[in-house]
Amino acid sequence: MRSAFDFSVGIGYNIVMDIYAVSDLHLSINNPKPMNIFGVAWENYLGDIERSLGGVKPDDLVLIAGDLSWAMTLDAATPDLDYIGSLPGIKVITRGNHDYWWKGIGAVRAKLPSGVYAVQNDCVKFGNIIVCGSRGWSADDKSDDGKRLFARELLRMEMSLQAMEKQRGEGDKVIFMIHYPPFNARFDDNEVTALFERFKVDAVIYGHLHGKDCRAKRYLVKNGIPYYLTSCDKIDNTAVKIELDKPNGCK
Repeated sequence: MRSAFDFSVGIGYNIVMDIYAVSDLHLSINNPKPMNIFGVAWENYLGDIERSLGGVKPDDLVLIAGDLSWAMTLDAATPDLDYIGSLPGIKVITRGNHDYWWKGIGAVRAKLPSGVYAVQNDCVKFGNIIVCGSRGWSADDKSDDGKRLFARELLRMEMSLQAMEKQRGEGDKVIFMIHYPPFNARFDDNEVTALFERFKVDAVIYGHLHGKDCRAKRYLVKNGIPYYLTSCDKIDNTAVKIELDKPNGCK
C-alpha cells in the first residue's frame, strides 16, 4: 500500500467533477438497528439518500463525513462498507465518533471495496480535487479531557493539510471533511477555522449534529470559506451538491 502522504488516484482527467456529500449514515445492514426510533426524519432514510444520488456519474465524488456504521469490529462493518461501495460515484469516507470499528487506517483501507477511499489525518487526490479528512472534536467541550482531545485533533488536521500542500498544484481545489462541527454552537472563529484559512481550504464538510433542537446551519460562509452541514437527517436525507466553481460556494 502506498504511503498516505503520497496517496493520489489517477482518474484520467483533470477537470472538476461533480461533488456530493452526506454523512451520518449509521448503517447496520446485517444487524438492523431501526433509526426511526430517533424521529420521523429517519423513516426510510436510506431509500431517500439512494434516490438523491440517482444522477451521480461514475467519476463524480461522494463524500461521507463519518458515523458510517454501528458495528463494533471491522469484520462486522464489512457489509456496511460494501453497501457504501454499492452507491454510485467515487466514495471518500472519514471516521466519526460512533465508528468504533475503525481502528488502524491500514486495516480499514485493506477492507474497503473498489471505489471507496478512506482519509484519516491525510488526503487523497482525484484529478484537481484534493480531499483531506480527520475526525475532529467538539469545540464546546471545555473539560480537561475535551481540551486535550481538541488539541490532539487540531494537530491531526494540520497533518492532513500538510500532506495536501505536498500535492497541491495550480488550480487544485481542497475540501476538508471533518466529522465534528469545526466551530461551537455560536459559529465562533477558533483554531480550527484559522487552520482552514491558513491553508486556503476551498470548502469544509461536516456532520455529527442531529435533531430539531440542535443549533445548526446547513450552509455558512465564514471568512470566505463555505461550510456544509451534511448530517443526513438535517439535509432531508438528500445529498448536498458541493459547488467549488462559484464565489464562496454559493448554490
